[in-house]
Amino acid sequence: MDMLLILPFFILGLIIGSFLNVVIYRYNTKKSLGGRSACMSCRNKLCWYELIPLISFVFLGGRCKSCKTKISIQYPLVELATGLIFALIFLKFQDTMYVDITIFIFSFIYYALMFSLLIVIAVYDLKHKIIPDKLALTLGVLAFFGMFLFTSYGFLPHIPSFLEFLSGVIISLPFALLWLVSLGAWMGLGDAKLALGLGWLLGLSRALSSLVIAFWSGAIFGLALIIFTKKYGIKSEIPFAPFLVLGAILAFLFELHFFPAIF
Repeated sequence: MDMLLILPFFILGLIIGSFLNVVIYRYNTKKSLGGRSACMSCRNKLCWYELIPLISFVFLGGRCKSCKTKISIQYPLVELATGLIFALIFLKFQDTMYVDITIFIFSFIYYALMFSLLIVIAVYDLKHKIIPDKLALTLGVLAFFGMFLFTSYGFLPHIPSFLEFLSGVIISLPFALLWLVSLGAWMGLGDAKLALGLGWLLGLSRALSSLVIAFWSGAIFGLALIIFTKKYGIKSEIPFAPFLVLGAILAFLFELHFFPAIF
């Protein structure tokens, strides 16, 4: 029964993931988000069967049907990641669906939107080494107002505690200080802006847990690049937003609280 319910949400995530790829590619360009997609090499318009999320990439062998140019692995990975996240969001709130369908609908829509936005931020930073201010601001505003509408149990309008109000600032402050002390050499200001929204989105306990995951995964990934590739060195710049987003996703979906005694 659960599998039959999970599948539509996974498929919805694949479809949304395909749209997120368009947003990532066209954001901060003069191209609109509408219009038919085309191969970035030969510019041929893509047919419907070349646009089926995940499936088209597999059956086309990861190459354009017309010019045989390799298609970036980003496209299926973003689609798959979004599909899995949507399925896991459903699993997180599925119990509320049997109690009050309104709670489930509002909870799913809000968190699906927030994590879709985080995926765009993470991949954009990975590609361009910058977190767009508009995306970070949008995340922060939605997360701030979300504090009044959502709890760990889903949609539940309430007045946030003083600690909840401070959570964004507490999580963001270390990043801002690192940026200030190093004059941007150790950490970008965009990471501080992103952390502000994550603090409000996750709450202090989960946000701190997400930071632990982010720093450890970032350190392991950075060391692996230095050891196994010649392209990267100890002073190489590695975008940190993908690791912040990874930590946020895991801490939220699996309710990670590494410091329960503090809270």
